[in-house]
Amino acid sequence: MSVQNDPAEASEARGGFVRDGIWHSVPPLPAATGPAQALVLVDAQRAFLSGSDAVPGAEELVERLSALLERARAAGALVAHLRNDGEPGAPDEPGTPGWELHLPVRLSPDEHLVPKDSDDGFEGTALGALLDERGVRRVAIAGVLSEMCVSATAAGALERGLEVVLPRDGHATYGLDAIPASVVSRVAEHALGSDPEFVLSADAVAFTAPRGR
Repeated sequence: MSVQNDPAEASEARGGFVRDGIWHSVPPLPAATGPAQALVLVDAQRAFLSGSDAVPGAEELVERLSALLERARAAGALVAHLRNDGEPGAPDEPGTPGWELHLPVRLSPDEHLVPKDSDDGFEGTALGALLDERGVRRVAIAGVLSEMCVSATAAGALERGLEVVLPRDGHATYGLDAIPASVVSRVAEHALGSDPEFVLSADAVAFTAPRGR
């Protein structure tokens, strides 16, 4: 993996880019360049965040997600809790303990529960309409699993012309065979290319109320 050292290019490509068939990675920013108008929490469900089958580092991840949630609420940002409806027998099968959200939801005009049944949180859901109605143009995305629903939802947001902030320690997944979970998460980030704004820490993500509040 080649590292990009040109500061001018690095400022334009926060995740990475391909040149002459070679991937050049760019270190994540220490802080987001501006506040997000919405927080999208992806599948923060008990199946993935509690118990013996939780993702590695789940306890610390929950703390960071909780802090993101409280800051978003305090700022008046829009909050969308995505909850996946898994297939029968899956850990997140509807109605099972693992399907329940791990973080509390305070339903209000500013906070919504969005059911989904595919990786992309925009596909067949109300998420896009919620963001559009409130004039949201910049979203912070966090949750699980890095290479599946987090990545697909981030890609879906980018396809809709939204700015995406993705904190490096704000998403997690499982290991894949001999590949550690942390490596799987990093590869998922690289697969998104240079369009998201990658930041080192969830603590560096600020929020503001959307225009349409």
